[in-house]
Amino acid sequence: MFTGIVEALGTIRNIRHLSEGATLEIQARDVLTDAGIGDSIAVDGVCLTIRTLTPETFAADISAETLRRTTLGERKVGDQVNLERPLRLNDRLGGHLVLGHVDEVATISGWKDEGDASLMRVTMHSNIRRYIAYKGSVTVDGISLTVSNVHADTFEVALIPHTKQVTTLGKKRVGANVNLEVDIVARYIETLLNNRNSEEGWTEHPTSETLNLSFLAKHGYIE
Repeated sequence: MFTGIVEALGTIRNIRHLSEGATLEIQARDVLTDAGIGDSIAVDGVCLTIRTLTPETFAADISAETLRRTTLGERKVGDQVNLERPLRLNDRLGGHLVLGHVDEVATISGWKDEGDASLMRVTMHSNIRRYIAYKGSVTVDGISLTVSNVHADTFEVALIPHTKQVTTLGKKRVGANVNLEVDIVARYIETLLNNRNSEEGWTEHPTSETLNLSFLAKHGYIE
């Protein structure tokens, strides 16, 4: 589990493509000081497992499924990536709870500089929209961000100068793809609400019924 607070930028040093999947070698330093083989590390928001390790590099295997569902399949040698070590139980939770399980690849569709800060618009798929809340949290390329506006198929986040300096978002522009992970709390709430009155206790597919006063009354939360 992670917090979405990027600790360092790594550089892709080598990519070895296999018949299915790939092995990624990344040059880094600070995030490897207490790392070990088998440990997790978030790379652009994707939870990977360290396979081999040196004082300045680590390698991780990437499955074919991960290549299909994240931007790691687009990465090239020399590209920079956001890195974060997993959360310790006694650490401060600087961002929000992040699993490193990417929900979809979204696209930066708007960019507006506002002084040293920037406003970034992201286009998302309709099946993700219900998890994006105004002033809620969302993870973009492993970075915990606050939603400043949300529309039918887009949302906006404000990027402060520090975020642009210490993460890869400062170098991205319109048309770039990004990994998106929604707030896990929203998913759990949806699952609990959808399963509450199910005859068997579980449903195969969650519904997108609107959460409003009528919904709450229907399910016994209010009278």
